[in-house]
Amino acid sequence: MKCQKCQKQATFHITDLTGDDLLALHLCPDCAKQYLKTEDSPQEVPTMSGLLSQQLKPLEQAAEDLRELDSKECPICGISFFEFRQAGRLGCPHDYVFFGSELEPLLINVHGDNQHIGKQPKRGVRDTESQTELIRLRRQMKEVVEQEDYEKATELRDKIRKIEGEGQSGD
Repeated sequence: MKCQKCQKQATFHITDLTGDDLLALHLCPDCAKQYLKTEDSPQEVPTMSGLLSQQLKPLEQAAEDLRELDSKECPICGISFFEFRQAGRLGCPHDYVFFGSELEPLLINVHGDNQHIGKQPKRGVRDTESQTELIRLRRQMKEVVEQEDYEKATELRDKIRKIEGEGQSGD
């Protein structure tokens, strides 16, 4: 639903009962804040808009914290927390360490624990250090191909194949 004042996404739905009149508004956070500021008037009894205005302050702080967290990026694979929230997938095993404090409550809520218990794949790289190195090399190879440094890309490709070959020879 769109904001009735500025056409942004409406996240606040305010129903104001003043006397016999019923006023229903659908507003974005900015317009809701402005509306609640202008509607506050000194009265003996606190108004609904005054109470909502008090509730907006912690929401603004939470939104600022989320913006800061969303800009945080993994140094290995380059995925941001925002990209993880959108896709629901992490970029590399190192992300569990890098975003650990943010992911732990989510993992416990979804899976009931923060440690994997169960089957492991029979093929492929098993240790996380090799997986992290593979992801780092693939990212680096993509960058050098974009820079058209094909000699460096060939070296990186050979390193990737070597690591992948070592992971499969353990079967």
